[in-house]
Amino acid sequence: MSETALCRSTPTELGDHPEPLAQLVFVSTTVLQQALDLVTNVLTDDGQLTTMSKFLPGSTIGKHLRHARDHFTLLLDCIAGNEPFIFSYDTRSRNTPMESSLSEVRIAFTETIARVKSLPPLAKLDQPMTLNAVTPFLRAFETTFGREFWFAGLHAVHHWSMVRVIAGEQGILLPDDFGFAPSTLVYKGSDAPLGRAKI
Repeated sequence: MSETALCRSTPTELGDHPEPLAQLVFVSTTVLQQALDLVTNVLTDDGQLTTMSKFLPGSTIGKHLRHARDHFTLLLDCIAGNEPFIFSYDTRSRNTPMESSLSEVRIAFTETIARVKSLPPLAKLDQPMTLNAVTPFLRAFETTFGREFWFAGLHAVHHWSMVRVIAGEQGILLPDDFGFAPSTLVYKGSDAPLGRAKI
């Protein structure tokens, strides 16, 4: 594997995608699967999704899960359309059913994982895209699909770390690798899927 490899994956995990795209597919599906495992194997009650954090005002587990998934959905919706590829992460929906229903969030993440895995094998990581953003000033940034796909995964990890805080407030224990960046897991020598890397 090249110096840029993020993880050691099997051919089954990589599918038919070229290696750089396959690596990003692996990272994204692993991060999304963490959320699906959370709502399938750890959380047991819809109320756990909507309990407001004491330390992160206005935050709930459901809101963080929805927000992070939205970034993948907006990016995938855009790249599935026609050129020019112009999108914004600021157009996401709020107060959706997946914020308050375990069954809805399971469906949402299952669908998103399937979409990521079904990216066309010839999808171009260097495909130019334009990201419109409110910073709070309206700005347009030139970017690529690969950069934004990478960002969506790490953005989700950032929100999983906040989910970890809110879960802890509720006395919910999460797996040791939940909410930690791949670089941190690699540094710690973790055996977690995102911690096994060659740099």
